Amino acid sequence: MPIEPYGGTLVDRTVAPDEAAALREGAADMPRIRLSDRVLSDLYLLSVGGLSPLTGFMGSEDYESVLGRTRLAGGLPWSVPIVLPATPEEATALAPGRTAALIAPDGRVAGLVDAEEVYDRQLERECSSVYGTTDTDHPGVAAVHALGPRYVAGPVRWLYEDDMSGFPDRNLTPAKVRERIAERGWRTTVAFQTRNPIHRAHEYIQKCALELVDGLLVHPLVGETKPDDVPPDVRMRCYEVILEHYYPEDRVLLSVLPAAMRYAGPREAIHHAIMRRNYGCTHFIVGRDHAGVGNYYGTYDAQEIFETIDRDALGIRPMKFEHAFWCTVTGQMATAKTSPSGPDQRIFLSGTKVREMLARGERPPAEFSRPEVADVLMEAYRE
Repeated sequence: MPIEPYGGTLVDRTVAPDEAAALREGAADMPRIRLSDRVLSDLYLLSVGGLSPLTGFMGSEDYESVLGRTRLAGGLPWSVPIVLPATPEEATALAPGRTAALIAPDGRVAGLVDAEEVYDRQLERECSSVYGTTDTDHPGVAAVHALGPRYVAGPVRWLYEDDMSGFPDRNLTPAKVRERIAERGWRTTVAFQTRNPIHRAHEYIQKCALELVDGLLVHPLVGETKPDDVPPDVRMRCYEVILEHYYPEDRVLLSVLPAAMRYAGPREAIHHAIMRRNYGCTHFIVGRDHAGVGNYYGTYDAQEIFETIDRDALGIRPMKFEHAFWCTVTGQMATAKTSPSGPDQRIFLSGTKVREMLARGERPPAEFSRPEVADVLMEAYRE
């Protein structure tokens, strides 16, 4: 059986189709709050249990506790505030006890929130606590600044009538992933988080981890990312083609995570681990500069933060890997722990460098990418 959900219960705030249709119709007479793509992703994950044990957007007590103690008010480790921003005008229409319609970026009703509290955000404190900086050049900080200054707390219901991930066949809810894990008899499952096309370094650390557990969940994040990141549909084609040719089918599961990328480095590594526990995983791969951006975080800060968290309460175990590279001495992927090579005998290629190569029409080298993946990337950048 999969690991117990975080907090003990897998939350389900979805509504049956007939009831959802009636509630959407009734939402026309309710106060409205317009959602960004990022908040829509949070609403979805709250509703399907990806953010268990939360049943809705955080109130001020949890918000304060997460910022100050990296815990929910009840003591459970938690690293990123899950909040519902509202403009002053939207917040004025709400009072505790009122229900508001939550409007997706496409104008449709995505859900409802039963307002229990409306409170002011702490902009500078939130940015410095979660992102380690107040610099608005940081994409996560910029995203917080772009949102409304008041937060609405309360339980939610999911009413959106279509798949919101863009990948309906690959968007398995936490309950569905848990079913697949149970069907396969995996007692231990490791999750791999990525927002980039899969490459040889990813493959290397995934397979190292797979030697130690029963199954691997390749769980690419397909929510909002930076504009210069490779588009989700291209990344998905890369995952599918490499899994088809280079992985054992019965040991690997591919499903998307419709979460927004916050680029919060160490705190986001904890956030990603919590979500993967809710999806049924016992282990979580944390590599170099996990969830980082620019030079805001140290290379292994996202690994070190796990030493500051109550690991028994967190439950899911991090698997920490150093930066993998192609070793020209041994002719294979390696890390500094296993390679006798010197710095000039190691081939590193960052995602940024590969995107620059593709933009120039250059094929990524075999030391970086399997040929089938390179074909997908080249075709995408010719379009």
